[in-house]
Amino acid sequence: MACIPAVALLCAVPFAGSALADDESSDSPPSVASSSSSEDSPPDTSEDDLAGLPEVETVEGTPCTPDTVACVSITEHKAWLFDNGVISHGPVDVATGGPGQETPTGDHHVQWKNKNHKSQEFKLPDGQPSPMPFAVFFADGGVAFHEGTLERRSAGCVRLNMADAQIFYTYLQLGDKVQITA
Repeated sequence: MACIPAVALLCAVPFAGSALADDESSDSPPSVASSSSSEDSPPDTSEDDLAGLPEVETVEGTPCTPDTVACVSITEHKAWLFDNGVISHGPVDVATGGPGQETPTGDHHVQWKNKNHKSQEFKLPDGQPSPMPFAVFFADGGVAFHEGTLERRSAGCVRLNMADAQIFYTYLQLGDKVQITA
């Protein structure tokens, strides 16, 4: 990344409370405000400039690459399962995280599974741990696919209806690639 000299330090040091300070797994640096001086500003990128770059291959009808096993589109509120680059299940409806509790985008891997998981962080109105049936954990901080309501945003997890949660739980195995796109 080219940095404007006056703000070069900002390119190297994440802001406290920024996504990079809280989650260093990000592949992209924080945004930097542009300068009004044209000699310090990077040139605009046109479609002609991008013409020589290779396109990233995605599975038709999805935003994810063929080497993925579970694919989620946050903007579309959809998820898919792939078998060797071919859709094997989906698209299915999902609920993902809201402001301040976003579902982490990028490439992840299934870390562990728990069919009858109960959240230690979130509680039911009666104070009991909130159930997360058919949980498939794929990102740090307890982020998982699991059964739950699709009527509201999650606290970062990818919620599925009961039937789809069971399918994702059975299909996904430790180490499988999970790709979350914006």
